[in-house]
Amino acid sequence: MSRRRRVLLVQPSIQPPGGSSGVAAWLLQALVPDHLVTVLSWQPVDVGPINRFFGTHLGASDFDTRVVPASWRALPEACPLPLSLIRSSILMRYTRRVSDGYDVIIGVNNEQDYGRRGIQYIHFPTYIRPRPAADLRWYHQPKALLGLYYDLADRIAGFSLDRLRRNVTLTNSEWTAGHARRMLGLDARTVYPPVADPAPPQPWESRQPGLLAIGRISPEKEYARLIRIAAGVRARVPDTTLTIIGTVDRHTRRYFQSLERMAREYGEGLVRFRLDLSSDEVRQAIAVHRYGVHGMREEHFGMAPAEMARGGAIVWVPRGGGQVEIAGDEPALLYDEDDEAVEKIVRVMHDTAEQARLRAHLAARSERFSTARFITEIRAIVEAFEG
Repeated sequence: MSRRRRVLLVQPSIQPPGGSSGVAAWLLQALVPDHLVTVLSWQPVDVGPINRFFGTHLGASDFDTRVVPASWRALPEACPLPLSLIRSSILMRYTRRVSDGYDVIIGVNNEQDYGRRGIQYIHFPTYIRPRPAADLRWYHQPKALLGLYYDLADRIAGFSLDRLRRNVTLTNSEWTAGHARRMLGLDARTVYPPVADPAPPQPWESRQPGLLAIGRISPEKEYARLIRIAAGVRARVPDTTLTIIGTVDRHTRRYFQSLERMAREYGEGLVRFRLDLSSDEVRQAIAVHRYGVHGMREEHFGMAPAEMARGGAIVWVPRGGGQVEIAGDEPALLYDEDDEAVEKIVRVMHDTAEQARLRAHLAARSERFSTARFITEIRAIVEAFEG
């Protein structure tokens, strides 16, 4: 029988979208039946959107909440830029102010110095610098200014690398775990993120033969290359379409508009955008598509490819990052260049035996990404934790 423990879940936000928010939501779902959980966040928790987007079934009375005080939030909130690292550093520092009285402190916002031993879930290590190109935006230039930004964030955080290393470290993929071990000396264990259970799949023969892409509409997801790939496939398989399901915010509105222009240039009927869908709507879209494709070259895990694989679609991903683990290193599903992706997709579309083989391969792998498996692992880790 599990011990009922007082747990502090530290996370800037659990609100959708985003893979980190999804992991936090399911971690909360895993813990509230057996423990007294308090969520410490940058913004209030609204369970309605969380449940709709991530497929959880949380109640507002299942846990307590604390929000970082307005006086601590004032400076970053006054800035028009995201300042995500500054916000994370402030949250880290505030956590150390309020951590007394909890048996377990856990967070899914990468490395965290709680002032004492806790549990940290890393999507990609914060303190590996320079950052990967996919993490950088126009406001990260010039490099000298970026260095000053890092210095300021680190001073605010006041973190200790030794304390980070004493935490129980979980990662979203073996690829991420390798970075955490090599670069930071962390003893990391992989706990794959939870992917909501798929909708009842449609018979393969009745599914749409087009391509599906899912994820936040943001430059690092490389949707432009997916449009180019879809156009290349369409030149050889005329009925090919690409459906892009995602979310757009004020920081990515211009990028989305550029994708719309690009789609129009390729001609009507190739690309369809569907925005701000619920979890159920996304799962239904997966259930009626045969094929999925992902564009980010160094995806740390790849919730979208995992969702599509769990939903019975054949999914192609770039040969890099943690997403290779979703594909199981299957050469037919991995690509480097756009032309290679086109060749591999067309080959599978024309070969029913290969379709059956790849579907079976992905089905055998996909259960390791289930919510049930994630809940079981997290409960065992929290139960075994000793501060």
